[in-house]
Amino acid sequence: MTGAADDAELLAAMSVPGDSELDNSLRPKALGDFIGQAKVREQLELVLHAARNRGRTPDHILLSGPPGLGKTSLAMIVAAELGAAIRITSGPALERAGDLAAMLSNLVEGDVLFIDEIHRIARPAEEMLYLAMEDFRVDVVVGKGPGATSIPLDVAPFTLVGATTRSGALTGPLRDRFGFTAHMEFYEPEELVRVLRRSASILGIDLSDDAAAEVAGRSRGTPRIANRLLRRVRDYAEVRGDGTVDLSGARAALAVYDVDDLGLDRLDRAVLGALVRGFGGGPVGVSTLAVAVGEEPATVEEVCEPFLVRAGMVARTPRGRVATAAAWAHLGLTPPAGALHPGLGVRAREDADPTLFEGGGSGA
Repeated sequence: MTGAADDAELLAAMSVPGDSELDNSLRPKALGDFIGQAKVREQLELVLHAARNRGRTPDHILLSGPPGLGKTSLAMIVAAELGAAIRITSGPALERAGDLAAMLSNLVEGDVLFIDEIHRIARPAEEMLYLAMEDFRVDVVVGKGPGATSIPLDVAPFTLVGATTRSGALTGPLRDRFGFTAHMEFYEPEELVRVLRRSASILGIDLSDDAAAEVAGRSRGTPRIANRLLRRVRDYAEVRGDGTVDLSGARAALAVYDVDDLGLDRLDRAVLGALVRGFGGGPVGVSTLAVAVGEEPATVEEVCEPFLVRAGMVARTPRGRVATAAAWAHLGLTPPAGALHPGLGVRAREDADPTLFEGGGSGA
């Protein structure tokens, strides 16, 4: 089978119905199995061990950091280490105080309540959560107007684990009620190789050392992306090879799925291309960039921009986004004189154009 038929068969494997089940099977079940985040693991182990020794529920835990680094997995590990049940919800799902009250009233002593994207919880529910976290009690208001009555309800002692990708969006009163806070960092390639080896063992994938290093190098420091690419590389190996994932097969598979040497995908390159070719390297506002690539501004700002900035290809300035010399080079183009160099910081470009970094404007 060759040509278009081959491509159709391979691309059909991109959305495998069992992928969500596979994601769950790849989650570590204990702190000892969790790879990376050594400092967070050590701190969390102390918190949990001390709580078990005292026979009490541990302090509430806040996990922050970019998506895909293992915050949900750590929340499940907390419950497993405590031998407790875990109840899972998300901030956007808690629109009313009654939604939270119903969940809290069903908790059993020692349970772990995990709220993902906790910074998006509605304000009425957040205010109810304050009392529940401190005093294990909630006040339910029955009725409206002058006849409204507040009924206090006791809540079984529990541990709240909150996860957020935007810790700065948390209100001060909510953040202060967590006894332990941890920030998750991006993974080094060597750590991602270990993640891939563990996942390959669980999935029964024959993964060579150099193929693991290749996939890890294109995973943007994120285990979730590494595992996703591993499954797609496996699909390629099964359809067009003998099932063994070697270096040449990994490179060919990643080329099919538009993942380049640095981990940039089609949309990332489209944003860079628009910034460099369409706007001469900037500065340009994110809304204008989004129109140029046919995406929503939030998609460009929240999905593409963080990695492009971290990779040293885009700089955020008061007047908009600016492409660095690395962005020009990555697209195979010669950077103009005075282009911003990541190693030199913004000063290199500022010297070339003093008005570029003047205050005012959001660059939106």
